[in-house]
Amino acid sequence: MNHHHQSLQSIDIDTRLVTTGAVLTAAGAVVACTGMVIAAVAVFAAGRRMIRGMDVPPAQQAAMKWQQAKEASRAGIQAWQSASDTQNGSLAR
Repeated sequence: MNHHHQSLQSIDIDTRLVTTGAVLTAAGAVVACTGMVIAAVAVFAAGRRMIRGMDVPPAQQAAMKWQQAKEASRAGIQAWQSASDTQNGSLAR
């Protein structure tokens, strides 16, 4: 039993290196997060400036496009019904 106990080796870890690595990793994460925040602020500010510079606000553009789509859909339905009525009328003769 004593022989089995002697074959186990202990791991010798330099805690200073582990601590230094952890501190550097945390500092790198803080720098990376700060960089992401600065970049996000710059992108959002540019987007806000772009929207403010538009002649027609995005919400109004969306409402106009929605209205156009509804009108086009109505016109398509009416054309389809008209063509269907014409075909049914010619078949009935």
